[in-house]
Parts: sequence; C-alpha cells; structure tokens
Amino acid sequence: MSMFDTVLVANRGEIAVRIIRTLRTMGVRSVAVFSDADAGARHVREADTAVRIGPPAPAESYLSVDRLLEAAARTGAQAVHPGYGFLAENAAFARACADAGLVFIGPPAAAIALMGDKIRAKETVRAAGVPVVPGSSGSGLSDDQLAAAAREIGLPVLFKPSAGGGGKGMRLTRTESALLEEIAAARREARASFGDDTLLVERWIDRPRHIEIQVLADAHGQVVHLGERECSLQRRHQKIIEEAPSILLDERTRAAMGEAAVQAARSCGYVGAGTVEFIVPGRTPSADWFFMEMNTRLQVEHPVTELITGLDLVEWQLRVAAGERLPFAQEDIALTGHAVEARICAEDPARGFLPSGGTVLALREPRGEGVRTDSGLSEGSEVSSRYDPMLAKVIAHGPDRATALRRLRAALAETVTLGVPTNAGFLRRLLAHPDVVSGELDTGLVEREAESLIPDGPPAAVYAAAAAVRLAQLAPAPDPAGWTDPFSAPTGWRLGGTPAPLAFPLRIPGLDPVTATAPAGATVTEDTVAVTLDGITHTFHRAGSWLGCDGDSWHIQDHDPVAASLGGGARSGADTLAAPMPGTVTVVKAAVGDSVAAGQSLLVVEAMKMEHVISAPHAGTVTELDVVPGATVAMDQILAVVTPEKETGDV
Repeated sequence: MSMFDTVLVANRGEIAVRIIRTLRTMGVRSVAVFSDADAGARHVREADTAVRIGPPAPAESYLSVDRLLEAAARTGAQAVHPGYGFLAENAAFARACADAGLVFIGPPAAAIALMGDKIRAKETVRAAGVPVVPGSSGSGLSDDQLAAAAREIGLPVLFKPSAGGGGKGMRLTRTESALLEEIAAARREARASFGDDTLLVERWIDRPRHIEIQVLADAHGQVVHLGERECSLQRRHQKIIEEAPSILLDERTRAAMGEAAVQAARSCGYVGAGTVEFIVPGRTPSADWFFMEMNTRLQVEHPVTELITGLDLVEWQLRVAAGERLPFAQEDIALTGHAVEARICAEDPARGFLPSGGTVLALREPRGEGVRTDSGLSEGSEVSSRYDPMLAKVIAHGPDRATALRRLRAALAETVTLGVPTNAGFLRRLLAHPDVVSGELDTGLVEREAESLIPDGPPAAVYAAAAAVRLAQLAPAPDPAGWTDPFSAPTGWRLGGTPAPLAFPLRIPGLDPVTATAPAGATVTEDTVAVTLDGITHTFHRAGSWLGCDGDSWHIQDHDPVAASLGGGARSGADTLAAPMPGTVTVVKAAVGDSVAAGQSLLVVEAMKMEHVISAPHAGTVTELDVVPGATVAMDQILAVVTPEKETGDV
C-alpha cells in the first residue's frame, strides 16, 4: 500500500493541530472537522480543508460516527486519524471506518475492544506472563458485588471504569461507609465519559509511581518499545507533568518492563503506536511493578518520547497504517537526553482548580532552544466548558534532567494566556518543588503539596499595575497644539496643597476588594505595564482587564462600593449557592421547601468532564432552586438559596 493522499483528522484542539503539522511535512492533504463551537478554531485554519460536522455538543459532532464518515467521503479521505479522546479508542468506530473503505490509523478494532475492556485486558496480559494489580475479576459486577470485592481486597481501593481511561470516573475510597456513594459517582462519570458504567475495583497502592512504556508495532510482526515515560505527577488521577526517561528505572528494570510491554502488545495482536501503563510501588527500582492498562492510541505525552528518540510518532502511525515495515529493531532504539512536558489546562488553581473558560485576549507561547509548544490556541479562541480543559502542552528537552526542568520552568514563565485562567503558574512552581527536582515522585505528591504551591493572594504589584493602567487611561489625548489642560490631567493636583495620588477601588472575582494607587515611574504600553515596588520592577502583560506574569493571570475589575452596598438585596451571600464554573447541571437532589443538613449534597455541576458537588452551606430550608437537570449555567450564576434554620423558625 502506498502512502495516503488525504487523511481526515477526527479530533480538535492541540492534537488536531499537531497531526496536521506532520501531515503537511509528509505532503499528505489534511481534512479537519469542526463543530459550530470550533468554526474559527486554529485546527480549522491550519488544515488544507475543513468540514462542519454539527452543533457544539460532542454527541452530535465529534462523537458522531455517521457525520465523521460522511465528511471523509465528501473530501475523498483514504484514512482517518482519531487523535486521542473522543472516538480514538472506540472499536465500533474503527470497524465502521473499515466497513466504509477507510484505513483507521490505529490498532485493529479487536485489539481496541480487548484492551478497552480493562477486565479482559488484565486477564489477557496475565496469561502472557505480565504481572497485574490485585483486584476484582469478572465483568458486570453490581454495586453490592463491587463493594464486597473492595472489602475482600482491603481498603483503600480504586474504582475504575472498565471502558475508559484518562482518570475519568476513577474514585479512590478509603472508608467502608463511602463505598456505595463512590461507586455511584464513578458510574455516573463513566457513563458520561464513555457511555458505559461498568466498573472494576483494584487495590490502591499508597505513594505509587506511574510508569508507562511506548510501544510501536507494524503489521508484519515487528514490535519494539521506545523506552518509558514517568507520569507520576498527577492531580485527581490526571497526568499534568510527564518526563522521559524516568529517573527511577535502572537499565535492568527498563529492559524488563519494556519486554513486558512488548508481550502485552503481542498478546492482543497490536498494530501501531500504543502505551502500556504500569504502577510501581516504592521509590527504588524493584521487581514489584504491575500492569494497569493499555492505551490503544497516541498518548498526550508522546512529545517527550519523540524528543529523546528523534522519532515522529504520528509519522510512524501513518507509515504503519499504510503497510510499511518498521526499519529498526529494538537494539537500534537509543534514548538521548531528557524531556519534560507540562499540560496547560483551562482551570483556576486559586479557585480549587475549577474549570475556566472565556475568550483568549492575548496569547504568547514559548519558543527557544530545546522548547516545543503543541497548542490549539490562537488569539480570539473561545474556550468552552463542553470539551476537555487541556489547551496546550509545553515541552522542554535538554542533555540532562536538570537542564530540561530549568528550560521548562523558564518556558512556563513566558507563557501568556490572558482571558482564560490556566494552571501554567502552578506548574512552574511545582517543577521547582524540592521533591520534583530531586526526582522523589509519587502519584500523590501534587495533592499533598498543592496548597503550598498556590499563593494566598495576588502580589501587591498586581494591584499596583492595575492602578497604573487605570491612571494611564485617564490621561488626556495629546493636543495637536502641544498644550494640555492641567485640570484634565490625572495628577491629583489640588489648590494650595500637596498632590493627592489617585486611588482606584479594584476587585478580583472571589477576593475582597482593595484600593490601590499607581507607583511613581510606572510604564504602560498597549500590551504591557511595568511597576517598581521596593526597588524591584515587575513587568506584566495586559489585555483588557487582564494582567499576566510568570504564567499566572488575574482578572482585575473596577469595584463600585456604592453599588455593592445597595445591591445586597434579601439574599445573604452565605445563603446562596452559585455555580463555581460554567457547565451543565447533571443532578438535582433537593426541591424548594426541603430541610437540609449542613454539607448535604444538593446539586452536581459538570464541566470539561469533571463533576463538582454543590452542598448546603449550613442547615436550613431550600427557599429557592433555579435549575433543573440538563440546564446550562454560567460561572457565579445563583443556583439555589438555603435559608438558615434560625430564620425559618426551625429548631
């Protein structure tokens, strides 16, 4: 089979852009697909052609097999690249592509189905001699059976969707009283993410490391591994920093795990690029490592493997799918240097990592020696709560780990995404944490240290810079005659007295308002502002009412104390329950008139595949409830009001 002329990319965002880049390098025509929400997206502009496939809802666009196949037929595509997420690990989609005469750029549908069922996958690789994590056996277990299996295994345990990955629907449970509630929550998330709420339960290994092996297999029986990636830095079971190679493994352990990954791939007849994930207890190399699952697709973190091997994994996906043989054997694979990747996500660490959204007003993505950025963003991009929160990846490569970490920290400090809060600043601070620098990693490190990596509030320089911008905006326009009315200049001049500096009442959503003045000598340009405090100059990027520095950003608004004092109304702020993020109400557990206890769950809001439970702030009565299941809500929208017991006469 010769190389394809046209490939349809059945995805969006940064992975679609990244695939299109390789297609262009190979001289292959690219076809992008887009929902109405993505009509102006970067991947649409960068493709050779693009096809609208439906409204914003994923079920009616990116998850619609019929619409994707129709787009391929209309554009003459010979193959489909699924990227990751959406239908990338959907065996039915792979079969539908084959039935339509299209090449699915991924493994055979049978391999996807086998490894996509985590229960069957464990049984298959166990038979091939690969060690697996102790856990439940059998499929289709009821809630009671799962709870019984958890008790037999011994708490703590981890509930996992059998049909999915990426941390979606995974629930760590440490107490027996919470078993049934956590099982129900895991089922809801699994059903929403994968359309299948089948669960399995595994023993939880405290302070484990997450190591994965990249494999590559052709259709002629050749299977190799491309070394490992360390993916232990996670939050809520989602990887946020990945690196290659792992500082943990010695050559003996690397060879053993690599051979196990190759055997796992062979056991399911794998073809293409895939990843075998292992869990490793402890902090030193040992024989105690276990198979967790196999991802039958390209991984988000594939760039770190590309940078240390010099191989373009998307290119080899295409070549293998076109029938080519791998021209290298295991002994030909060499790992050079070290690479680290950070995932830039639309979330606000200062607000508990809640998903964020909005319009990208200003964008600056890092470049430079050893630095690569894979991104789906451009200025003007609309970040919606309908899709995954990952916006971009920043990757750094160096001759050693210390150099790669240093380059990545510097790159994150240069990253500017104004208009949409991201985790770039948090990741920069995480990469400077002593345990990360020393390589003492485990999957719980981020959760343990997160609070220490989030500043108590914005630096004083932020408010000073915002005040400098406000002051500059008050300055009169230059007069053609060269004369300026002194009464129009914002100097604070007053008759017979010392000039009084202008003070500006400002507020950042979620924080108390402050009053700030602009320091002397501040410099304001169209897109930057520099202020000097205590002899230190701070330079910020700016766009609209947003400021950004060192990867962090702040939305600074004018505060009207008079309007605030008059606008309190009858509702007490402590009584109201507001949407913490833009999203969709998925569960409503109360009604107007219900008596509720403090902390009782009332609603569930879902955004970017993440659930957030809205609980009663205190005991009382639900006096207002303004939403129903399926309702779309905006950030800070009032959802319900719980009037305290003392105000309702309850005892």
